[in-house]
Amino acid sequence: MIRVMIEWHCQPNKELEMEKLLVELRTRAMGQLGYISGETLRSVDDPSLWLVISTWHDADQWRVWETSAERQEVVQKIEPFLVAPMKASIFSFVRRGGAESAHTLDSGGA
Repeated sequence: MIRVMIEWHCQPNKELEMEKLLVELRTRAMGQLGYISGETLRSVDDPSLWLVISTWHDADQWRVWETSAERQEVVQKIEPFLVAPMKASIFSFVRRGGAESAHTLDSGGA
């Protein structure tokens, strides 16, 4: 299982358009093989910064969606509202005791 973090920096006064398109993107992702869940967050300190977090079964399934024509169609609608290129990062879960886990080490172990 992996998580994908995508940062989007939106132009001022384009928040409604941005939110609508990010919801459309997530709605379309929900029908993709390997998609598990997603959420959209907006920075409290920097309202231009949006963070989309999605969980996928594996990186290959994410990459199929990432490069799909369906996704690119929505991304092309988003791009005019951006002040910087979007940044996507893929994270794997830390294996602890041989099991895949979304949990971090105990507070004393950091």
